[in-house]
Amino acid sequence: MAEINITEKNFESEVLKSELPVLVDFSAEWCGPCKMVDPIVHELADDWAGKVKVVKIDADESPGILMKYKVMGIPTLMFFVDGEVKERVTGYKPKKKLVKKFEKHI
Repeated sequence: MAEINITEKNFESEVLKSELPVLVDFSAEWCGPCKMVDPIVHELADDWAGKVKVVKIDADESPGILMKYKVMGIPTLMFFVDGEVKERVTGYKPKKKLVKKFEKHI
Protein backbone atom coordinates (compact mmCIF):
# COMPACT_ATOMS: atom_id res chain seq x y z
CA MET A 1 0.00 0.00 0.00
CA ALA A 2 1.28 3.43 -0.88
CA GLU A 3 0.49 5.19 2.34
CA ILE A 4 -0.33 8.87 2.18
CA ASN A 5 0.85 10.86 5.17
CA ILE A 6 -1.48 13.72 5.89
CA THR A 7 -0.52 17.00 7.51
CA GLU A 8 -2.39 20.19 8.20
CA LYS A 9 -1.12 21.41 4.79
CA ASN A 10 -2.71 18.65 2.66
CA PHE A 11 -5.65 17.54 4.85
CA GLU A 12 -8.23 19.56 2.93
CA SER A 13 -7.12 18.44 -0.54
CA GLU A 14 -6.45 14.78 0.34
CA VAL A 15 -9.34 14.13 2.75
CA LEU A 16 -12.09 16.76 2.63
CA LYS A 17 -12.02 17.17 -1.19
CA SER A 18 -11.34 13.53 -2.05
CA GLU A 19 -13.64 11.97 -4.64
CA LEU A 20 -13.25 8.62 -2.88
CA PRO A 21 -14.28 7.89 0.70
CA VAL A 22 -11.28 8.30 3.02
CA LEU A 23 -10.24 6.21 6.02
CA VAL A 24 -8.07 8.39 8.25
CA ASP A 25 -5.79 6.67 10.76
CA PHE A 26 -4.77 9.02 13.60
CA SER A 27 -1.72 7.49 15.28
CA ALA A 28 1.76 8.15 16.67
CA GLU A 29 5.11 6.35 16.74
CA TRP A 30 5.06 5.92 20.53
CA CYS A 31 1.51 4.49 20.67
CA GLY A 32 1.37 0.74 21.40
CA PRO A 33 -2.27 0.14 20.35
CA CYS A 34 -1.54 2.09 17.12
CA LYS A 35 1.03 -0.56 16.22
CA MET A 36 -1.68 -3.23 16.68
CA VAL A 37 -4.13 -1.35 14.41
CA ASP A 38 -1.52 -0.58 11.74
CA PRO A 39 -1.49 -4.02 10.01
CA ILE A 40 -5.30 -4.01 9.93
CA VAL A 41 -5.32 -0.58 8.30
CA HIS A 42 -2.82 -1.84 5.69
CA GLU A 43 -5.09 -4.85 4.97
CA LEU A 44 -8.13 -2.59 4.59
CA ALA A 45 -6.16 -0.38 2.19
CA ASP A 46 -5.36 -3.45 0.07
CA ASP A 47 -8.92 -4.83 0.31
CA TRP A 48 -10.47 -1.50 -0.66
CA ALA A 49 -7.88 -0.40 -3.25
CA GLY A 50 -9.53 1.88 -5.81
CA LYS A 51 -12.66 2.26 -3.64
CA VAL A 52 -11.33 3.96 -0.50
CA LYS A 53 -8.32 6.19 0.08
CA VAL A 54 -6.47 5.22 3.27
CA VAL A 55 -4.31 7.88 4.91
CA LYS A 56 -2.36 8.34 8.15
CA ILE A 57 -2.05 11.40 10.38
CA ASP A 58 0.73 11.61 12.95
CA ALA A 59 -0.97 12.96 16.08
CA ASP A 60 2.18 14.77 17.20
CA GLU A 61 2.65 16.57 13.88
CA SER A 62 -0.93 17.74 13.27
CA PRO A 63 -2.46 18.87 16.59
CA GLY A 64 -4.81 21.31 14.83
CA ILE A 65 -6.61 18.49 12.99
CA LEU A 66 -6.91 16.48 16.20
CA MET A 67 -8.42 19.47 18.00
CA LYS A 68 -10.83 20.22 15.15
CA TYR A 69 -12.17 16.65 15.13
CA LYS A 70 -11.98 16.23 18.93
CA VAL A 71 -9.59 13.27 18.80
CA MET A 72 -8.95 12.56 22.49
CA GLY A 73 -7.25 9.17 22.17
CA ILE A 74 -5.27 7.27 19.59
CA PRO A 75 -5.52 5.19 17.61
CA THR A 76 -8.64 6.78 16.19
CA LEU A 77 -9.98 5.81 12.78
CA MET A 78 -12.38 8.16 11.02
CA PHE A 79 -14.26 7.42 7.82
CA PHE A 80 -14.94 10.51 5.69
CA VAL A 81 -17.40 10.63 2.79
CA ASP A 82 -17.70 13.89 0.82
CA GLY A 83 -15.73 15.74 3.50
CA GLU A 84 -17.96 14.58 6.38
CA VAL A 85 -17.14 12.16 9.19
CA LYS A 86 -19.50 9.19 8.83
CA GLU A 87 -17.92 6.83 11.38
CA ARG A 88 -15.35 7.05 14.16
CA VAL A 89 -13.60 4.27 16.11
CA THR A 90 -11.15 4.89 18.95
CA GLY A 91 -8.86 2.19 20.27
CA TYR A 92 -8.08 -1.26 18.94
CA LYS A 93 -10.88 -3.20 17.22
CA PRO A 94 -10.57 -6.45 15.23
CA LYS A 95 -10.68 -6.14 11.44
CA LYS A 96 -14.13 -7.77 11.23
CA LYS A 97 -15.66 -5.08 13.48
CA LEU A 98 -14.00 -2.28 11.52
CA VAL A 99 -15.21 -3.68 8.19
CA LYS A 100 -18.75 -3.97 9.52
CA LYS A 101 -18.68 -0.37 10.76
CA PHE A 102 -17.16 1.19 7.61
CA GLU A 103 -18.30 -0.90 4.62
CA LYS A 104 -21.85 0.52 4.55
CA HIS A 105 -20.32 3.85 3.44
CA ILE A 106 -18.37 2.42 0.49
